[in-house]
Amino acid sequence: MAGVEEPRHEWRVPRGIVALKAVGTMLCGVLAIAGDGAQLFLAGVATVGFGLLTGRDLVAPVRLAAGDDGLVVTGLSGRERISWNDVDRIRVDSHRRYGLTTELLEIDAGEQIHLFSRFDLGEPVVDVAEALMRMRP
Repeated sequence: MAGVEEPRHEWRVPRGIVALKAVGTMLCGVLAIAGDGAQLFLAGVATVGFGLLTGRDLVAPVRLAAGDDGLVVTGLSGRERISWNDVDRIRVDSHRRYGLTTELLEIDAGEQIHLFSRFDLGEPVVDVAEALMRMRP
């Protein structure tokens, strides 16, 4: 139908992760206030870092969206639209170290590579990669 927008899939930062970052911000702030000079500096830097990450998650919680036209990637530098024609490769990069497996969704779009973890997307990256592969024309 003309004028009807096709359904989009969106992957966002889980609320629990945002809450955890907010708690980290508050704890580091308390440590900064209660500490001596060195502790004030280190905890102050950590407070600012956690605060920026929490703010980013609150302002732009959707990290990746996909539709018929392509992808929308949201990161620290803003929002970028990528057409399906510009996507060279979608894959899951898996590494095992110290008994832990880390998986990242890798979207190769020409000169840019976008990396997402399950903490960015709220779902296992393998499931997101499979969904993107099904949507890709």
